[in-house]
Amino acid sequence: MKRVIVVFFLFVSSLSFAQEYKMWYQNPAGKVWEKALPLGNGFIGGMVYGNTEEERIDLNETSFWSGGPYATSPTLNRDSLEKLRSLVFSEKYKEAENMANRVLFSHGSHGQMFLPIGSLILKFPGQKEATSYYRELDLSKAVASTRFSVGKQNYEREVFTPLQEKVLVMKLSSTEAMNVEVLYRTPLPEGRVVQVQGNELQIGGRNIAHEGSEGALRFHGIIHVKQSGGNSSRTDSSLIISNAKELVLYVSLATNYQSYQDVSGDEKALARTRLTSALKSPYAELKRKHIEKYQSLYNRVELTLGSDRREPTDIRLEKFREGNDPGFAALYFQFGRYLLISSSQPGGQPANLQGIWNASIRPPWDSKYTININTEMNYWPAERTNLSEMHKPLFEMVKDLTKTGAVTAKRLYGAGGWVAHHNTDLWRLTWPVDAAFYGLWPSGGAWLSQHIWEHYQYTGNLHFLKENQEVLFGAARFYVDILQKHPKYPYLVINPSTSPENAPEAHQRSSLSAGVTMDNQLAFDVFQNAIWASKILGVKTQFSDSLKQLLKQLPPMHIGKHGQLQEWLDDVDSPQDKHRHVSHLYGLFPSSQISPYRHPALFSAARTTLEHRGDVSTGWSMGWKVNWWARLKDGDHAYLLIENQLTPLGKNKDGGGTYPNLFDAHPPFQIDGNFGCTAGIAEMLVQSADGAVEVLPALPSRWAEGKVKGLKCLGGFEIEELVWEKGQLKRLVVKSHLGGNLRLRLPRAWTKGVEAKGENPNPFFFVPEMGEPVVSSEAQIHLPQIRSTYLYDLKTEKGRRYVIE
Repeated sequence: MKRVIVVFFLFVSSLSFAQEYKMWYQNPAGKVWEKALPLGNGFIGGMVYGNTEEERIDLNETSFWSGGPYATSPTLNRDSLEKLRSLVFSEKYKEAENMANRVLFSHGSHGQMFLPIGSLILKFPGQKEATSYYRELDLSKAVASTRFSVGKQNYEREVFTPLQEKVLVMKLSSTEAMNVEVLYRTPLPEGRVVQVQGNELQIGGRNIAHEGSEGALRFHGIIHVKQSGGNSSRTDSSLIISNAKELVLYVSLATNYQSYQDVSGDEKALARTRLTSALKSPYAELKRKHIEKYQSLYNRVELTLGSDRREPTDIRLEKFREGNDPGFAALYFQFGRYLLISSSQPGGQPANLQGIWNASIRPPWDSKYTININTEMNYWPAERTNLSEMHKPLFEMVKDLTKTGAVTAKRLYGAGGWVAHHNTDLWRLTWPVDAAFYGLWPSGGAWLSQHIWEHYQYTGNLHFLKENQEVLFGAARFYVDILQKHPKYPYLVINPSTSPENAPEAHQRSSLSAGVTMDNQLAFDVFQNAIWASKILGVKTQFSDSLKQLLKQLPPMHIGKHGQLQEWLDDVDSPQDKHRHVSHLYGLFPSSQISPYRHPALFSAARTTLEHRGDVSTGWSMGWKVNWWARLKDGDHAYLLIENQLTPLGKNKDGGGTYPNLFDAHPPFQIDGNFGCTAGIAEMLVQSADGAVEVLPALPSRWAEGKVKGLKCLGGFEIEELVWEKGQLKRLVVKSHLGGNLRLRLPRAWTKGVEAKGENPNPFFFVPEMGEPVVSSEAQIHLPQIRSTYLYDLKTEKGRRYVIE
């Protein structure tokens, strides 16, 4: 009897854990894309609708975009650049913006679009009146499934995109014989069924031209059907299966894309190679290997935040703001990690504005890479949530951008190094696009370069740093060459530029400016990174010395008359400004220039800025705010932003929210909000900025009990176990992957700890000295009230674990 009880308990426990990390629904998605469930392996993306009578899976391939290789860097007359700078320095901002639109934005392409391949359609006659309906996405296995009954017949479907292969696989089974027609639909003008032969439906076509860039990509797909029992026949455009009990479909997709300069690939041969590889393993083995490889990534981090509601995911979303569902935040956190694994794999393209999922031939904002926040936000979870490998596609894109960006730097600014503005695409665009209001911001490359340095700081991979050193030095060289002496202030500044997508009334509602705070913060980080890389690698010492001198001439941060962190050099911020971009808080997060322990006045000013901007905004903006409030050590306010983000779209007045499939709603869908909030939840639990690993820095009262394991920190430290009860730290286990000093900032005293003194000797935790802020005489500074913490040093050895209880 005891044995039976134990077995039953283990079964219930495992079921409970599995439900916690499943998204499940009692209705199909119908025709609503934002209700479909996403699958992906970094090369092929699928959106599964779970419909009973006509199932639909929307398909994407990572390299299928509009256009083709194109030159986007015309040469700008030097006189035009100097005229622009003169207008900005003379505070003729609107005149400068109008001029920039004439001379810089009259060229052809403003970037290309991420395109859909089309949809796999399965028609099941007579299955409209279904009962006992259930569909799910199991985040712990990366498998989507649908179950239902029609009369006495039961149906089940499983779909996954194996990480070890580059295909989509779907299994259909039934308790009795079933009939199905397999078709392909696409919005592409030149997409079509190429051939129906044997048990295969072959599809193909071309991409489309866009804004002067001729279509140069072809795609080829093979839909291969294995059936158990029954018969099959063909039409010109479909496969018809009758009286089968089980079917397995394999979808292989490929394009002729080789690189941003090369479209000479053989898409037919590649699609066939991918399919042949997948067919070597029986279905069960293919699924087992997929789960094994996926879990080797996903299972690195576990998060438990207490009990959760046993209700469908869309119902939990509706009720989340009522409280009493801490597990839903944990589910959302793991969903973000799932999306990064699914949309960004080594060898593929980086996650774009919609990850790897898009059904529209004219997607919002072209579904490009918007690099004035959105692409960077996509990768905030990569290092801290133990998914470093998912960062690799971004690194490869950045390497490409150093090449195209060097051309733009020379032709537009007469500068060395490399530059990228606010957008890029498959073809590695670096020229400013859209319009001067959005596009004349030359710091996209500088921000992307931070990801190279971050990866090194987390992993200590010296070989990686050597391979990517020119990314860092090139970003710094560009800034060196474009810095200008400000005629009004005693600083070197970047001109022209913008504080992305925001425009103060005092600047004639033009975004153009000089010396904006975000640029100054980025320049500070770029120079510091290059100086440290030079020291570590023993190269470019003279260049490093020159950067040290330039650092002293960059503008310090300014605190304005309202007590706010100024967005511009002029004190023109409005407390009524609710703009979604709060770019000047880059220095608070993802950078760590603003500290409550080192710069309390700046810390207070950052908080005042956030209070002015308000909470509800677009979905991605709320995701960024979770991170800021975490860095401000205010867990309850960070949690409020999670509540705002995890609100069904339409219920936040004048703001975004979340769709039923948990995609972030700008609106429309932008995946960066998912990734931003995932990173924010990690930051609420563990931070490794500001010279130490800080434990439970922003724990909300709603998460009184919990456990997390697997989060990564700077210097190669991993949180193997972090347990808290009644809001208090109970147990901490840290593994050191690199050795060196571990400085811990704890929320309670540790009787066995050695009190930390002086600066952290671990070079991965070096905190550069910031200049004192310039403070308005009208400002009222209220220094932050944060809880007491305890600082300890622990000498660690590589490979060892350390327990704090």
